Amino acid sequence: MNINIRLLVVLLCVSTSLLAQEKYTISIDLNKVVDDKVKVVCQVPKVEKEEIEFRVPKIVPGTYSIYDFGRFFTDFKAFDTDGNELVTEQLTDNRILIKGSEKLALVSYWIEDTFDSEKGNFVFEPAGTNIEEGKNYVINTYGFVGYLQGMKNFAYELHIDYPKGMYGASALNKDSINDSSDVFLAPNYIDLVDGPIMYSLPDTTTFEIGGAEILIAVYSPNKVLDPVFVKEQIEPTLKAQYEYLGELPVARYAFIIYLFDTSPISGKLGALEHSYSSFYSLPEIDPYRLTQVIRDVAAHEFFHILTPLNVHSEEIGNFDFINPKMSKHLWLYEGMTEYAAGLAQVKYGEMSLVDYLNVLLNKIDQSTSRFDDQLPFTELSLNCLGETKDQYGNVYQKGALIGVALDIRLRELSYGAYGVQDMMQDLAKKYGKTQSFKDEELFDTITEMTYPQIREFFSTYVEGTTPIPYQEVLDKVGILFEPARTEKELSLGHLSFSVNESDNRLIIQSIDQMNVFGIQMGYEVGDIIYKFDGVEIDIENYEEEFWAFTDRHQVGDKIQAVVLRRDEKGKLKKVKLKAEAIEINRKFDASIKLSDNPTDAQLKLRKAWVNK
Repeated sequence: MNINIRLLVVLLCVSTSLLAQEKYTISIDLNKVVDDKVKVVCQVPKVEKEEIEFRVPKIVPGTYSIYDFGRFFTDFKAFDTDGNELVTEQLTDNRILIKGSEKLALVSYWIEDTFDSEKGNFVFEPAGTNIEEGKNYVINTYGFVGYLQGMKNFAYELHIDYPKGMYGASALNKDSINDSSDVFLAPNYIDLVDGPIMYSLPDTTTFEIGGAEILIAVYSPNKVLDPVFVKEQIEPTLKAQYEYLGELPVARYAFIIYLFDTSPISGKLGALEHSYSSFYSLPEIDPYRLTQVIRDVAAHEFFHILTPLNVHSEEIGNFDFINPKMSKHLWLYEGMTEYAAGLAQVKYGEMSLVDYLNVLLNKIDQSTSRFDDQLPFTELSLNCLGETKDQYGNVYQKGALIGVALDIRLRELSYGAYGVQDMMQDLAKKYGKTQSFKDEELFDTITEMTYPQIREFFSTYVEGTTPIPYQEVLDKVGILFEPARTEKELSLGHLSFSVNESDNRLIIQSIDQMNVFGIQMGYEVGDIIYKFDGVEIDIENYEEEFWAFTDRHQVGDKIQAVVLRRDEKGKLKKVKLKAEAIEINRKFDASIKLSDNPTDAQLKLRKAWVNK
């Protein structure tokens, strides 16, 4: 039976039921791949308008990038209940106008996947689609299914036929009809696209955390990664997060992992969060090299069950897939999630405090050296699709550090009794999955829930241009932070030495990074340092003498040295060198450590903060 005849049969069978259709019913047959594409047939709810747009997302939540998924929908057709084709007009990549839509019964189109697309503006693979016939199918549902304008809130029933022996991994509600057919159910389009699906030969494991069933599904083309190994890596972290949250706001959660044995076309690796699942795109390498990556990324993505699932603004709750409006609260969605992922690990025994301080040090370094530390974080968020796009990476750095500073401030004001852990749970209770907060009101709402001083915190460090005073913040919990700095000091020439084993003298090994002072002195590779500043030098005293040199002299002083240098005949001869002392800029890296003598107040606040 050819495709056109099958479509006519579908139309004839469903024409009566379509008269009262109050949901979308989508059919996808993964057994029938043509030129790396699959066909989608979608029965639609009753339309009352003469014209209506069929829409496909321009952007989806969590990506903060415009991908225009409509580029991958081809050969679009619309039909009435009698099987007659309706007139359509392509308005943009993501919008198709259907005329005579009061008679509309169904639409059909072909889907091209993104994983191996040559269309440019490559889609980050965790947000993409894959049609690898007989091997793997990645169905991020917004890449296969659209909606009619103004009709996102109708229910969706997604029928998928697949090759026998495969398994469809997803956190969506699923009914398995038989060994080659599944039906996925969602109450609306937003919930549908919140649930990625992956079909492949079954390679899964399940376990329970806090009453929630956790599914791990892996596609590893060369069977390198075992889902049980993944479970062993992330289960302790998930248990720590359960302790942190007190209870899990989900009954099920899916970790869906796709491994590439070649380089992904986007050139990126990582994950994309959803309310009940997360999708991972990682390299197929030695699993032990992936251990920390899996643990860290999974910890972050899993915490999104709190926000934006249970705490989100109207911009997220009623997401506009065509003309998106960004929220100004990326500090909450990504920053607080990143912060909580690390805090839970250190607070409940999965990470040492010293290791956690190194995590914070790296975030401070990245935030202050790679990004604009004076850019208001609310502006970064609002404009992340445009003028501040290059600053987006800071949501995982400074965003998390905002969480640190806010947490310590809350603990300080409450004498240790209340922190962001409590604040996020209170916000989840106030709003929950179905109620959105107003973007402009969140700061005031949190202030009303906590302390008046918190409004000043947001105004200064989140809405304002003032950098977070990390030294002051961390000192409150007995942690000493020294920012990176540059100091002037007298130079020795920036030489690289080795030791002459026969007499323990220093030999100049390299002058590749020699500075102006070394050049003026006339040092050469192979020179043996005999005297410096009037003192014979060897391995025993060089450190002491070189340090003393900086104390004895100032800029402009005449500095002398004697080196042993081989002449043309290879004999060592003493050569006198001299130059005026000069200053250079010496860079000191930032540092962080626990105070040697913390006060009782500092220790008490630290205990409330990280339980250490």
